[in-house]
Amino acid sequence: MVFENIYNTYWQKIFRLCMGYVNDHAKAQDLTQDIFIIVWKNLSKFRNESNIGTWIFRIATNYCLRQIEKDQRIKTSKLPTNIKEETAAPIETQLKDLYQYISELSDIERIIISLELEDINQAQIAEIVGITPQNVRVKIHRIKLKLTQKFKQNAN
Repeated sequence: MVFENIYNTYWQKIFRLCMGYVNDHAKAQDLTQDIFIIVWKNLSKFRNESNIGTWIFRIATNYCLRQIEKDQRIKTSKLPTNIKEETAAPIETQLKDLYQYISELSDIERIIISLELEDINQAQIAEIVGITPQNVRVKIHRIKLKLTQKFKQNAN
């Protein structure tokens, strides 16, 4: 498979997955770039034992988790993230809030909901995260309830 096709097919999906982890546009772009460098370097090692997308998402989730662990070890001061732009369109504000709420979930929940939002089927999600498809369905349902509750709590 040609790397350019892989990149064009998966870049936006991987970027959105990274946004779910870090809730920072610039950092998500950096993570996405790093992930595609890893994919490019390891493409010859891909054995076609699974779907190429599953393989790429597995690389992405592992890389994001390692980066989060690394960032947590190196504590940095953060600017407040609750400042909302008055000029932001309502849908942009909702997306910003969604990414914020996703970033507050546990690591496994972030992986699962981010993959679900990318329309990855539940069997592939199960393969990526290493749990049963039934467990994926239950977790997706619970995560959606949590996110809905967050939106309701912050509706004011």
